[in-house]
Amino acid sequence: MSESTPARDIRTIKRFITTHTVDGKETFTDAISEDPPFKTLPDGVAFSLCYATDTFPQSLEAEGDVQTYRHYTENLPGITIPTGTVLRVVDFPPGFTSPMHRTISLDYGVVLEGEIELLLESGESKMMGRGDIAVQRATNHAWKNLSATGWARMLYVLQPAEALVVGGRALEDNTHETIRQ
Repeated sequence: MSESTPARDIRTIKRFITTHTVDGKETFTDAISEDPPFKTLPDGVAFSLCYATDTFPQSLEAEGDVQTYRHYTENLPGITIPTGTVLRVVDFPPGFTSPMHRTISLDYGVVLEGEIELLLESGESKMMGRGDIAVQRATNHAWKNLSATGWARMLYVLQPAEALVVGGRALEDNTHETIRQ
């Protein structure tokens, strides 16, 4: 975090993962911490990989998905996983605007805290408040925290998409490595 980025004034989050005992009773797993790990980039943005899978449909047998997630916490994936899903939380510092970027993916983004502007390369934008949802379909876009003083938080569920052709032209993923967690 740069010297000019204020400390995060946003509550910590907990993540609870359910499972079953050997006799089939529902319970919470203690195999993974309830505190999702956050990584802070030099620009102050904080990312947390809250869960990830690498198959679809996902088998839940023998907690294989929990082991897959543990693997990805130690070997961070890119924005998406080609055969699975990613659950990510992103904390945006006051006034932050992400680089314009495109991921060839279908992303569900939910504002959890603050106000975010979703900017499209076309110049169009939408203001999003707590609880608002963006369905981002491989468009070139950026995210802007509208507050000059407070942090904003979004939750994303991302899944890969097939190659995208618009107007006869194949569009490519142009995410910057700095966006990669």
